[in-house]
Amino acid sequence: MVGVLINVAAVLAGGLLGLALGKRVPQHLRDTVMQGLGLCVLVIGAQGALATQNVMILIVSAVLGGLVGEVVDIEKRLEGLGARTERALTHGKGGGRFTQGFMTASLVFCVGAMSIVGSLEAGLAGDNDTLIAKAALDGVGAVFFAAALGPGVLMSAAAILVYQGAIALLAGVLSPVLSDPAVNEMSAVGGMLVAAIGINMIGAAKIRVGNLLPAVFVPVAYFPVANWLSSLF
Repeated sequence: MVGVLINVAAVLAGGLLGLALGKRVPQHLRDTVMQGLGLCVLVIGAQGALATQNVMILIVSAVLGGLVGEVVDIEKRLEGLGARTERALTHGKGGGRFTQGFMTASLVFCVGAMSIVGSLEAGLAGDNDTLIAKAALDGVGAVFFAAALGPGVLMSAAAILVYQGAIALLAGVLSPVLSDPAVNEMSAVGGMLVAAIGINMIGAAKIRVGNLLPAVFVPVAYFPVANWLSSLF
């Protein structure tokens, strides 16, 4: 868990620095920076999605994940949570970007292979090197995200703690199902969602990314089911 806590601390430190810097930058410049970051996020997500070894997994994940997300309406719940937290922390002065900052940073920081593999290494062998390297990258990213998107980025530290912490603590149980192919496809699906966040940031569309979040976990079940079906035929 040491690596996970270092990652959380790096995001909080970077986010606080970004908030301090962002207050010194005029709003029109912050808007331009956010659009620039949106383009970067779009490219990063697209690169991650292209790492897939089977496009059908992306399609199945998007469809099944979207169905589950729509039934639960994750997007609406996240927006409600973000609005309540924003009112509590900023007294209504957060500019309405709290949820966007939280969602953007959480996806970028959590969906990559480093997040999963690093947490497994920390949980199974006490090896925190990957998570420490990731913490350095996330800390720098948090500076720019917080400067452009505000305090919602700080809340992504909680997502990192829960997500990576759970993988580290349950590493012995999860390692058999989180095979290299499964991790690769989870990262690819996550990259697709990150690209969708980038599209939202530049204002090209309004994709309900929150309702697509379950798609990230579909590849875990895809391989056992595919293997079982192939054994039948």
